[in-house]
Amino acid sequence: MPKVMVVDDAYSELQVMETILRSAGYDVLTYLDGDQLEEKIVKERPDVVLLDIVMPKRNGFDALRGVRRDERTKQARVIVVSSKNQDSDRVWGMRQGADEYLAKPFTPDQLLALVRRFLR
Repeated sequence: MPKVMVVDDAYSELQVMETILRSAGYDVLTYLDGDQLEEKIVKERPDVVLLDIVMPKRNGFDALRGVRRDERTKQARVIVVSSKNQDSDRVWGMRQGADEYLAKPFTPDQLLALVRRFLR
């Protein structure tokens, strides 16, 4: 069963994404912040990581840069999922190493289509 890691500081958003993904048959891990994201990825080995940007402590861009710099996690598939939906946000997200960028609000179909694209 493919494993998806969801990182978002908004509990309601986590629940929405978890419900959508579980109903599609995915194993879902949820975290409320990007702290120690590299270690979480090494330990859990998710197929895809859905990463919010605006979070306390460590924002998504910082976490993403850390994942890309770490030899153990740099190959991880990371989709940025953010309410920051300006073109400049998308470009910056991709520059930081995101594999894809999904703006909130999104439909369940949009979320699932993106996740499916990255499952090997």
